[in-house]
Amino acid sequence: MLMVFQVEANGINVIGDAERKGTPRQLFWPWFAANVSVFGLSYGSFVLGFGISFWQAVIVGIIGIAVSFLLCGLVALAGKRGSAPTMVLSRAAFGVRGNRLPSLISWMLTVGWETVLTILATFATATVFERLGWGGGTTTKIIALIVVTILTIAGGVLGFDLIMRMQTWITIITGVLTVVYIGFVAHRIDWSAVSALPAGSAQNVVGALVFLMTGFGLGWVNAAADYSRYLPRGTSGRSVVGWTAFSSSLAPVVLLLFGLLLAGSSAELNDSIAADPIGALAAILPTWYLVPFALVAVLGLVGGAVLNIYSSGLTLLALGIRIPRYAASFVDGIVVVIGTVYVVFFAGTFLGQFQGFLITLGVPIAVWCGVMLADIALRRTDYAERDLYDPSGRYGDVRVLPILTVLAGTAIGWGLVTNTSAEWLGWQGYLLAPLGLAEGWSGANLGVLVALVIGFLVTFLFSRRQVSAQERA
Repeated sequence: MLMVFQVEANGINVIGDAERKGTPRQLFWPWFAANVSVFGLSYGSFVLGFGISFWQAVIVGIIGIAVSFLLCGLVALAGKRGSAPTMVLSRAAFGVRGNRLPSLISWMLTVGWETVLTILATFATATVFERLGWGGGTTTKIIALIVVTILTIAGGVLGFDLIMRMQTWITIITGVLTVVYIGFVAHRIDWSAVSALPAGSAQNVVGALVFLMTGFGLGWVNAAADYSRYLPRGTSGRSVVGWTAFSSSLAPVVLLLFGLLLAGSSAELNDSIAADPIGALAAILPTWYLVPFALVAVLGLVGGAVLNIYSSGLTLLALGIRIPRYAASFVDGIVVVIGTVYVVFFAGTFLGQFQGFLITLGVPIAVWCGVMLADIALRRTDYAERDLYDPSGRYGDVRVLPILTVLAGTAIGWGLVTNTSAEWLGWQGYLLAPLGLAEGWSGANLGVLVALVIGFLVTFLFSRRQVSAQERA
């Protein structure tokens, strides 16, 4: 038990055989806990905001969540093969120092997600306390921010063993309390209102699909191997893929479906979620259940933030920063606090900025994901672990083609997305008019899917010989 509270000694090094343990089934706990947050209910409102019907939303919800987390499962396979963090294994595709570009993108994405989750936890706590008559103003937000930050940084600093233990308890507690929440508000569902929602265009459906993919699986692909790297070498690859994908997508699918029913039943609730996603969900509860709701909301968000801060710390080290792993997690915690303070106390509405963040970073991470998936598919043997850290080794120092693919894929992808709710991103979408897509497809954010396909096809078609040479070396 005391070992759980010791600081993990491993950083971005390869995990030795003596430390490799567990089974793919144990991946259920961290991945389920990271995605069981009641924030998933709010996605029902976000998706209906694309102007689609309930059944269209159900279809894109199941497909978007399942497919995007399947990508996570496939990337997690690399962790079992190489026993190193995701953004170290990415060096096989980009070169040891060439991988700093995708590592920087990955770090921005994980720190951004940590900040989003911390912001939501702070808002939710303040809303609950205000309804209880215990405050809810600046002081409450500050206290909530401190508590959430301590829990998140503690998990990131102490590392793998504590995270696995924390996520087990978070899974149990939040799972039970979320079911109770659903039971309390189920009577608010108005099926006649839900079924009357008009169908949207194909463009709107694609836009919702892309939003869900970036909000779920594509937000985790750059961390997917960080937990499977501890599994024994002989572990079944199919089990790693299956348990990662299943554990990650189970809760979001259920939460999204119920969220669609809630948001589709009440236009007022639908509008409230855009301003304060979790606080709006608290407002429809009986007063006596607000404290348990605050617990499930905060714990669910912490579950996701803990995985992000652990992975962002590893990514910071993969960038070449020479500090201990626990120090990297602490540095990221400071960055998250600064970002949260800005949004909570100085910025405007939440939803527009959140959508802008997801789509903008979703494009380059989609290109990287495509490159990584193709590289994994081309490899027939395990990684040469020492060469992942040696610029003169078989993986090379800087591989030009993958880097150019990320840059070109990002440029094309950003030209095919729009973020009208975030004014600072108004420059995006510059390819829509020249390609004749400005009329109907401007909100579909095709750039994310295009970026993913570009990354995969370019790597799969043009890196086959390079990968074969690496494996013969």
